[in-house]
Amino acid sequence: MTVDFSLTLPALELSSLTRSVLADCTDPWPALAAAGILAAGVPERAGGDGYGLIDQLAVLVELGRAASPAPYLESIVLGTGAIAAFGTDAQVRRWAAPAAHGELLITAVLEEPYAAGIWAAVPSGATAGLFLVPTGDEVACVLADDPGVTVRPQELIDGPGAAELELASLRRDEDRLLPPPAARWLADRAIVGLCALQLGVAERALELTAEHAKTRQQFGRPIGAFQAVAQRLADAYIDVEAMRLTLWQAAWLLDAGLPCVAEIATAKFWAAEGGHRVAHTAVHVHGGTGIDVSHPVHRYFTAAKRNEFALGGATTQLRRLGTELAASATSSSD
Repeated sequence: MTVDFSLTLPALELSSLTRSVLADCTDPWPALAAAGILAAGVPERAGGDGYGLIDQLAVLVELGRAASPAPYLESIVLGTGAIAAFGTDAQVRRWAAPAAHGELLITAVLEEPYAAGIWAAVPSGATAGLFLVPTGDEVACVLADDPGVTVRPQELIDGPGAAELELASLRRDEDRLLPPPAARWLADRAIVGLCALQLGVAERALELTAEHAKTRQQFGRPIGAFQAVAQRLADAYIDVEAMRLTLWQAAWLLDAGLPCVAEIATAKFWAAEGGHRVAHTAVHVHGGTGIDVSHPVHRYFTAAKRNEFALGGATTQLRRLGTELAASATSSSD
């Protein structure tokens, strides 16, 4: 089997357009909607252009490069995508179609509740109109203004937007459920989406750090000329390329509907571990400016750490990968 890691022409065009839009605006979500980037990543069934997962991930890489808070992963890739893939025609008209044009914000609740019916740090929860809440293999659609729904905005280290969601009860009406395997579909795409964001964050952080190493002078020469600094940058480059390779490998298999449990776990490991190392390299090489909250590199550090924690940390991924490989070996021997 041959795995094709080259980006499609639509993905390259979307990537270029997204970078251009993000460079010229201060409020990214309306600008992305106006440029047609939101609709481009939405299935035709929901009124979009029908681009695929690879194209969506190309957009997410650019959002990571800009350390942008735009909720493209939550609302377009996960929310709109899941409803278009598993929802009824009525659900698509009611929720997916408006979200495709930025008129409704959807988010997915993928973490475990910390108490009965209460989830913390739901991404983009403060402005979401619809929450997708996995319940077993199904996914419940919960409106923010439903009776018994309480949304409390939360501010995290990298800014506002998240929320605590509390449900007095979970409605399981037929018109509010997405059938199996919607929950698994959401979980897999959330992982590769976070990996894409982390790739963009690490890629741009490394570029900023390399430029700093070329221009910052110590003892009459650029600090990048010192062996220790050059080695840190070389290691960071290897990490970024490993993140890129494992992301596109997992994404290609997932998009093709092929088995990819181990590949997703591998991409998740590199995004967490590689992102951690690149973020710390960026701060260390920048020296004192690396911890200045007004300096751009600080945004990339906090974005990388948030993605790392959302992914679950490298050790957790290695354990999951080991379990999967052991299970595969056992089944092969049988």
